[in-house]
Order: sequence, then structure tokens, then C-alpha cells
Amino acid sequence: MKYDDDMKRRLRRAEGQIRGVLKMMEENKNCKDVVSQLSAVRSAVDKTLALVVAVNLEQCIHEELEKGGDTSNVVQEAVGLLIKSR
Repeated sequence: MKYDDDMKRRLRRAEGQIRGVLKMMEENKNCKDVVSQLSAVRSAVDKTLALVVAVNLEQCIHEELEKGGDTSNVVQEAVGLLIKSR
């Protein structure tokens, strides 16, 4: 699978958010603000994860169809990855 620039950019943004949360903790910022930022980080990572699975699923279905194979296993595997991520 090829991981495109958008996927990498999303993770770099999440990395920056995590550094920001660490700084907030070091500065003893309000718990509600820290939790809010942690929630934003989780959301960003979840969206990136979904994008990776979706792009991979699309590629795998295309490859399976070219081979004349059954795509149901590919879809089940992708669903399994999403379930495992939670």
C-alpha cells in the first residue's frame, strides 16, 4: 500500500497536537482543556485510521476483481481492522 501525503500530514498534525497536550500538562492547564485536546488527537488519529483502511480496501477490491476473485473476504478483513482499532 502507498501511504499518500494526506495521510502523513494528518499524523504530523496529530503529533503536533500531542506535543501541545504535553506542554499543557507541564503548565498544569485545566483538566477539561487537556481532555478536550486529547479527544481532538484521538479523533484525528481515528480519521486517519479510517482513511488508511478505506484506501487499502479500495485497492484490495480492485486487485481482487482484476483476478476474478471474491471480494467478500477483503471487505470482512477491512471491517475486522476497524473493529480491532477500537
